[in-house]
Amino acid sequence: MIRIAICDKEKNMRIYLSELVKKEHVECEIAQYQSSEEYLTENREYDLLFLEMNLQFPGDGLKLAEEIRSRKTGKQPLIIFVTAYEKYVYDAFDVTAFQYLLKPVDERKFSKVFQRAAKQILFEMKTQKPPLVIQCAGVSKAVSIDSIYYVESQGHKVVLHLKDERLEYYAQIGVLEKELSGQFFRIHKGYLINLSFVNGYNKTAVTLTNGEKLLISKYKHGEFVKAYLDYVAAKG
Repeated sequence: MIRIAICDKEKNMRIYLSELVKKEHVECEIAQYQSSEEYLTENREYDLLFLEMNLQFPGDGLKLAEEIRSRKTGKQPLIIFVTAYEKYVYDAFDVTAFQYLLKPVDERKFSKVFQRAAKQILFEMKTQKPPLVIQCAGVSKAVSIDSIYYVESQGHKVVLHLKDERLEYYAQIGVLEKELSGQFFRIHKGYLINLSFVNGYNKTAVTLTNGEKLLISKYKHGEFVKAYLDYVAAKG
């Protein structure tokens, strides 16, 4: 079941997008919102958000997207902007939007974009791992796998590098390598990276989406490239 939200001030557009979703024959639940404020007030989590972007009005969709992306906890939905303002589409990618659709929305274009989004969501549902439960400073803590950029080995400890913090605890990186296989790859004896955060790579280093560059072992380069390409292909 894919949870979908449609946020657009125009009722006719909300209904139209809902009907287009239903034509795709994907099991889903659809909620409609007429404003960013209404969306935030209900405080529900969604897998996919169709969001109107209209920069002529305060409280527009772009600001809502920024609010969603600033959250440190909770699910981050794929965002598809729906806009009549083509000159603003580049702003969508500042909040890592999945794609955008121009009004009036073309049905064939919608279908193509929606199917790509659904494929990615369903893949993530299928491969989603339970949170990593660690003992940190004497307290048990559940860490979402999707929040970890990479794991660094430091002697008898490992450091989890997250979006806004680092967590250090006693563990072996080799054990985590097995536990997190599929979404993570060990590019070096000291680094286990989350493949979903790879932004680029060459023969000596991998660049993550947060800008960090990590050394890659020359003995691991070929395996890494294959693992990364397989991961990307599986996500669609």
